[in-house]
Amino acid sequence: MDPKKLPDNLHRDTLAVRAAVDKSQYGENSEALYLTSSFVQPDAATAARRFANEEEGYIYSRFTNPTVTSMEQRLAAMEGTEACIGTSSGMAAILLMCMGLLKSGDHVICSQSVFGSTIKLIGSEFGKFGVESSFVSQTDVAQWQAAVRPNTKLLFAETPTNPLTEVCDIRALADIAHAAGALLAVDNCFCSPALQQPVKLGADLIIHSGTKYLDGQGRVIAGAICGPKKLIDDKLVPIMRSAGMTLSPFNAWVVLKGLETLSIRMQAQSASALALATWLEAQPGVARVYYPGLASHPQHALAMRQQTLNGQGCGGAVVSFDLRGSDADSARKNAFHVIDSTQVCSITANLGDTKTTITHPSTTSHGRLTEVQRQAAGIGQGLLRVAVGLEYIDDLKADLARGLDSLK
Repeated sequence: MDPKKLPDNLHRDTLAVRAAVDKSQYGENSEALYLTSSFVQPDAATAARRFANEEEGYIYSRFTNPTVTSMEQRLAAMEGTEACIGTSSGMAAILLMCMGLLKSGDHVICSQSVFGSTIKLIGSEFGKFGVESSFVSQTDVAQWQAAVRPNTKLLFAETPTNPLTEVCDIRALADIAHAAGALLAVDNCFCSPALQQPVKLGADLIIHSGTKYLDGQGRVIAGAICGPKKLIDDKLVPIMRSAGMTLSPFNAWVVLKGLETLSIRMQAQSASALALATWLEAQPGVARVYYPGLASHPQHALAMRQQTLNGQGCGGAVVSFDLRGSDADSARKNAFHVIDSTQVCSITANLGDTKTTITHPSTTSHGRLTEVQRQAAGIGQGLLRVAVGLEYIDDLKADLARGLDSLK
């Protein structure tokens, strides 16, 4: 059937339910799921041209699949980028990016507050292959500038960070990167394109763990990189074709469906997170709350400019907080007590689910880091992270109060 062409300048909420590859001859309204490893070619000459990249066409699902393409087109449209490449996980996206952009002798500047596995991958694993790295304060622009070297090729940040919700100035980091002839990559996992489009602030590449808010219901593992078409086609697609950090068609289809409700989920979950963060600030057992939507957050004003939903500043759906304790051991004991006292929250390190999750970052998401690395990132033994879902907010308060009110 003849496809309708979407008009230009559609809102991202409309793109979230409409951007995709053309319908098949059957005219399906919900995007098709193509569970096939390979695609039959009409003749040998066509197969030769397609394998040589002389003609577009689907040939093998390790690097070309219509369902994956639909997800990529939709996410790119929502992020405002030219292109997107799906990957098997968020960490696979970072791996693919680094493999495509870096070589021995190159230098990366990275926030010291990013996800623990990102620190391990860039600082340790790529260090084995001669890639140099510097880890700097997420929020101190002067440290980023001072870390620049002649061989700096990439600046990498996530904003807000996991789990302390530190917010970096994307525009300032983009200016530093571009003045040095480098690229800026931003992990947009916590905000998603529903709240933040880093490319509009100067970022070159956007990293996603589709496992989180893009899916939204904790069903699949997925990742993606959004950015310029030429960079993705020239630098990343060839590595995907050879190395296979492949997003499966089924997982791509689940994320594709999740994107349709992304904005409305983020609106509801962010509203509950703000209410929970405000409540936590009043609890005597809580020493500090980390949430960009609170006026007490050090980067509150910046967050409200960079992170918006329906024209209003939005803090997102992740709240972290420090419990009081006389020392590290007592703080950890208190943290475990609050976690174990919950009856509604899921004790798991995943986030972005419609079900609220609670975790102890020091022993889970950042457990593989050294104590020095954890301290540099501000990850203490009394820190808890709550990724707020869609439950009734008073039930979540009562669930946390069960442990907080019984702390010794």
